[in-house]
Amino acid sequence: MITIYHNPRCSKSRESITFLEEQGIAYKIIKYLEANLTEEDINKILLKLNLNPIELIRTKDAFWQDNFSTKELSDEQLIKAMQRYPQLIQRPIVMNGPKAVIARPIQKIYEIL
Repeated sequence: MITIYHNPRCSKSRESITFLEEQGIAYKIIKYLEANLTEEDINKILLKLNLNPIELIRTKDAFWQDNFSTKELSDEQLIKAMQRYPQLIQRPIVMNGPKAVIARPIQKIYEIL
């Protein structure tokens, strides 16, 4: 089953859900802002996405710019920042078994079907 790490306020995240529904694909939603992701959860996501921690962070986000952009952080520190401030995580993340994509554009979902 497809899992989507979803932020209801994000238009791209809502578009991904609409896309899955239009394709008739069953999915499970994880509202990651409320889910209290662990460091292990974030590491699993990174592994499936095949990304480094900094690549999962919304570095253009004002919160990142105001609080972290001038600091040199290790991968472990970046993961802890995402755990503490999940709004920093790129979205939407769509996972299918061992594969995952950041679904922007939403057509990237085809890569994991």
